[in-house]
Amino acid sequence: MTYIDPDREAWAVFKTLPKGQPINMLNLIRLKPRAEYPADHPDHGKDITGLDAYRAYGRTSAEVFARVGGRQVWVGNPRVMVTGPQAEAWDLAFIAEYPDAEAFIAMVRDPEYREHVKHRTAGVADSRLLCLTPREPGDGFGE
Repeated sequence: MTYIDPDREAWAVFKTLPKGQPINMLNLIRLKPRAEYPADHPDHGKDITGLDAYRAYGRTSAEVFARVGGRQVWVGNPRVMVTGPQAEAWDLAFIAEYPDAEAFIAMVRDPEYREHVKHRTAGVADSRLLCLTPREPGDGFGE
């Protein structure tokens, strides 16, 4: 099973998160070899990789992301699945920070963003988006 967008149940729970509390969003992205744009999109039928489509999403949505107070706080290159299914390999991994869940909601509802996200949809084969509440780390794992 693949996932591109949140389902209604998860979205409903997400919308109940407390206001004014920062959130981090862990993004794991698997890209399509070739982007698949809908027939009415200007990039339909062009030879564009999934990575290039995702990069277009990042470039075009950056202004909206910054406007709602978002920023990327961590990025890394996935290497090997040490624990877990080997088939669940990811091309991109990063953490985006938002002032709160309402900022994320404002971004995804923004009319400009809704146009830019078409690049993401065209380029992503599968993804995971995990909302985290940031806190100061302790001395041990998980503390």
